Amino acid sequence: MNYKTNIAYRKETLIKLLNVIITHENEIIEALYSDFRKPAFEAVLTETNYVISELKDAIKNLHKWAKPKRVFPSILNFPSTDYIYKEPYGKVLIIAPWNYPFQLALCPLISAVAAGNQVVLKPSELTPKTSEIITKIIEKVFPVNHVEVIEGGLEVSQKLLSQRWDYIFFTGSVPVGKIVAKAAAENLTPVTLELGGKNPCIIDNTANLKLAAKRIVWGKFINAGQTCIAPDYILIQKDMKSHFIEFVKLEITKAYGENPKLSPDYARIINEKNWLRLANMIDENKVVFGGQTDIEDCYISPTLIDESSVDSLIMKDEIFGPLLPILSYENETEINTIISKYEKPLSLYVFTEDKKFAQKIIKRYSFGGGCINDTVVHFSNKRLPFGGVGHSGIGAYHGRLSFDTFSHKKAIVKKANWLDLPMRYAPYKDKLKSIKKVLKWL
Repeated sequence: MNYKTNIAYRKETLIKLLNVIITHENEIIEALYSDFRKPAFEAVLTETNYVISELKDAIKNLHKWAKPKRVFPSILNFPSTDYIYKEPYGKVLIIAPWNYPFQLALCPLISAVAAGNQVVLKPSELTPKTSEIITKIIEKVFPVNHVEVIEGGLEVSQKLLSQRWDYIFFTGSVPVGKIVAKAAAENLTPVTLELGGKNPCIIDNTANLKLAAKRIVWGKFINAGQTCIAPDYILIQKDMKSHFIEFVKLEITKAYGENPKLSPDYARIINEKNWLRLANMIDENKVVFGGQTDIEDCYISPTLIDESSVDSLIMKDEIFGPLLPILSYENETEINTIISKYEKPLSLYVFTEDKKFAQKIIKRYSFGGGCINDTVVHFSNKRLPFGGVGHSGIGAYHGRLSFDTFSHKKAIVKKANWLDLPMRYAPYKDKLKSIKKVLKWL
């Protein structure tokens, strides 16, 4: 079957994939829990339901997305009709991360298939149960020469990157993203890199602190903080800080109880290596809430850290865990001094009732995307592009943009034969003055 040109076949395949995922949804939820205790609610909200929604959107709109788009022609080409044709790149490599191992593997795969590509998917070796169910699902839906899952660790990734691809889609850390970009450059392969960064969350003295605390606690500690768009650190006006900390403590307790370790709604750190990395960031002298750890359970409690130095370990790189530094500022210059120390973040959040302040912040700083008076939720709107800028990523996707990401846009001019203006043809003698007059008005 020629899935490159047969749109009906692509649609049928996506429908089959949708049905198989729905059939195996409970197994997917169980696999996510087995890999790092992801709560069922979070598994449905951020993994299975998100993928199902993306599938339904692609199935519904596939013919419309794939249809050649007619654009207004240039008067220089009169008479003509101009089009943009979308064609698949060809052989696509997708390397998925471990933090949302089902969603961030399947969503780009859905779009790559919808656009007509062949796909090799490399799921994360750190979530073996989820990778296993992904392989099971893909093998039920696709022939191996259309979509193939290749499991394994670092050596497998290196071997895959050494091969030539028509497109590479990678989600993960900045250091590994640089390795992927370097490998892609060897063959001038286009890439999408979904990376991360230190995402600031700014709170001014007009903000609704109680509601801000509630929304920040949810956005920060969902998935135990292992979310690339989670708030990485708080920047709050100095005289509001103590009140804010008390609200955050209250919201953490409401969400996860007096002992979050016993909460069925709190995930675990993915493995011992990442647990050690996070545990080393905790300065006990700065902890104002939480700080409990258990290496055998890969557990770190939701932890608030007061006034970390910008030179401390926790402020050096993206945290990617349930540790929340709270820094204060007195003026906008101090905000700028701190944010400017870091590369462009994947997300930025600002809590304020001052519309001018909000607009000033989102216009002043370059970042992938974000929210005013909320966190993380911009990811949920498939009509918004999701992606980074600078060190936080290259390219964007979601919804129709995902289809476009995996499609080459081919420009076509269809020229009519009933008129052929002689001015463009050589010899050019005595034509220069005339063409300048024409071009002046175009």
